[in-house]
Amino acid sequence: MSQRDGGWVGSVGTPPAEVRARTRDGCLSKLRRAAGDDAVLTVELTPALVGVAEAAAVMGWDKRRVVTYLDRGSFPAPVATLASGRVWRRDDVEAFARSWRRKQDRRRSR
Repeated sequence: MSQRDGGWVGSVGTPPAEVRARTRDGCLSKLRRAAGDDAVLTVELTPALVGVAEAAAVMGWDKRRVVTYLDRGSFPAPVATLASGRVWRRDDVEAFARSWRRKQDRRRSR
């Protein structure tokens, strides 16, 4: 199962049957129905990953600002550094964005 295009996608069987749903639980439910009642499912979740450009978009920043926060140690650690650059779990960046915005809102309200 993986998160794509605002929903979840999974496959089961040979040849693979693809199922789509808006939620993770909905996708898992459809996979169970497609596999049959007696089937044992092993679910492998693939987290959504983002690079510097996508992380900047989540934050509402430009890429240079993400790098600045990384250099300061104020941004989540990447899960991997590839030849093409650093990558993060999208959920980690979104959680950081929520926390960062709350702090900014508190500073403005003082």
